[in-house]
Amino acid sequence: MAERIWSDDVWAKMRKLVAEALEALDVRNLVLGIHDSSFPSDPTEDLGRGSPYTRGASGFLEFVRALGFTGIQLGPQGQTSESNASPYDSTLFSRNILNAPLAALTEEPWGRLLSPERLVALVIMRPEGSWPGAGYRYAFRAQQAALDEVWTTFQRERARQDAPPAIRELAQRFKSFSKEHRSWLIRDALFEVLAVKHGQRDWRRWAGQGEAALDARLFAPALGEEEASEARQRALIAEHSEFLERYAFFQFLVHSAHQELRTRAAGWGLKFYGDLQIGFSLEDAWSWQGLFLRTYLMGAPPSRTNPEGQPWNYPVLDPSRFFEPREGLSAERRPGPVLRFMDARMDKMLGEYDGLRIDHPHGLVCPWVYRSGEPDALRAVQTGARLFDSPALPDHPELARYAIATPEQIDGTAPRYADGWVRSLTPEQVRQYSVLFDTIVASSRRHGRELTDLLAEVLSTQPYPLQRVLAQYGLGRFRVTQKANLENPADVYRSENAAPEDWVMVGTHDTPPVWRVAARWRETGTERAQADYLASRLHPEPEGREEFARRLVEEPGLLVQAKFADLFACRARNVMVFFADLFGMLDVYNAPGSVNEENWTLRVPADYPREYQQKLASNAALNLPRALALALRAGGEPSRTRHRELISGLEQVADALKSP
Repeated sequence: MAERIWSDDVWAKMRKLVAEALEALDVRNLVLGIHDSSFPSDPTEDLGRGSPYTRGASGFLEFVRALGFTGIQLGPQGQTSESNASPYDSTLFSRNILNAPLAALTEEPWGRLLSPERLVALVIMRPEGSWPGAGYRYAFRAQQAALDEVWTTFQRERARQDAPPAIRELAQRFKSFSKEHRSWLIRDALFEVLAVKHGQRDWRRWAGQGEAALDARLFAPALGEEEASEARQRALIAEHSEFLERYAFFQFLVHSAHQELRTRAAGWGLKFYGDLQIGFSLEDAWSWQGLFLRTYLMGAPPSRTNPEGQPWNYPVLDPSRFFEPREGLSAERRPGPVLRFMDARMDKMLGEYDGLRIDHPHGLVCPWVYRSGEPDALRAVQTGARLFDSPALPDHPELARYAIATPEQIDGTAPRYADGWVRSLTPEQVRQYSVLFDTIVASSRRHGRELTDLLAEVLSTQPYPLQRVLAQYGLGRFRVTQKANLENPADVYRSENAAPEDWVMVGTHDTPPVWRVAARWRETGTERAQADYLASRLHPEPEGREEFARRLVEEPGLLVQAKFADLFACRARNVMVFFADLFGMLDVYNAPGSVNEENWTLRVPADYPREYQQKLASNAALNLPRALALALRAGGEPSRTRHRELISGLEQVADALKSP
């Protein structure tokens, strides 16, 4: 634990001073970004993949809170498959059972459902130094084997006349959970049944006639198949009742672990943010296929972030199913299947998190779509269009029926993916673009959340319709400062262009760690330009600015600390730090647009307190008190005078952190 590295006095002083500095700088949220698989584990429970609910994760979260963070941004927490570890392709309702804390299941509150010896054996068999993909596959299989034993034990103990109190309580809680979540549990469990039956998870290849064809569209039957589909569902549920119950029990375990963590975190004053992914897993695409367009898919158009574009292969929600058909000229619009689905999804997520990161909100407002079934998907996405922005495109005439913008509101001289393709909108048109986004806001209000706890992941592009939708709710965008163009004063990633409602960060899970980026600055000779820019931001007086810039060049670690300080010195009230940036890591967590087994595997080091302190000693990890002191100094002489004692205290703690 962290207390072994620094004294209690240092911890207490740091927590107090960091909180005071955030208040002085008007920073409302300081959030650490970390996905499930990246959490550290205690050596006695580590199968090779992290989880937020382990013993090791509990200590890590206390460490992070002690540093001064006020929240944790998790990634999508749905079920991944053995062949695809990406959380952004995971299930929307089912949680990832790889997160179930096995060590807790060996203890009395969980009825000792797993023997400690079995957990020890699984840990010992973990492959050391293996290729990341092999490590993930081992964790996937070992976790499944352990949970199968947990289920067998639970069944046996539950059936006893003298079942222990812990088992009886679990059985009652499990029964309530299964009843509350039956609708999505049945769908997701039946997908697993049918994937085994048909020999693969890609339901689009469950070729054949009769039952095979019916299975492929079990919850979206063709016209005239409704009765056959319902009969097939009943038959499958009856035939596989034990499997369905086992599936539900595993979900009960991981949902319970999440709720327990949230309860503890509330006592720490730590918020948890979920990730509202824009994509759909294979499971969800099968289960909810009746909600999607048949001939179009969603992707990313060419942009500064991805110059070639990206064919994501994600389904697109069908606008014709947003609302039920009107019954009479004066009838109110009633929510249709899509909006009911969105409500169910939002209610579940906001029942489990304090706030949400909205992944690629463009997909909810003005999705970029391309034709499905094209032999060259990359070419198809490059010649795609925005679903609601295409009133008159000769190569996409079928999109005209969904158009909200009119031909007169389109700038035909701009690329169709440009932010200014749509030039103007009426308030009524903005409301039409905002239909899906409104469900997020309405659910947030139902659950008592502040709109400031909705994080809109807007990066290099912000089409005009999206800008208008976010503006009506006072929501900002992301500013990823490592991407700032120092030659363009208007660049969206420069911190001086941030608004108070924005979220600022040096990097995200989709960028290299800032320490790796800084090494590239030195290799390419651009560190002086970075130093000059940061000196202009952090040293307002001309006197001494050149000396400060020169010092940043001479001390590479201080240059990166200044890059962090720039976040706190700008107008944005929300700062996010990705875990690799906090700990001074050089390895990449995810390389966007690539498919490789190293993605999604980077973890917090097992001995993170000691490694963190050692890096602080050489200025090679984020020294939060140092960055905050620099940010307070950036306010000029008035700020330095008003906060003299605070700055001095932060600098003293910053020095103290460099030695145990």
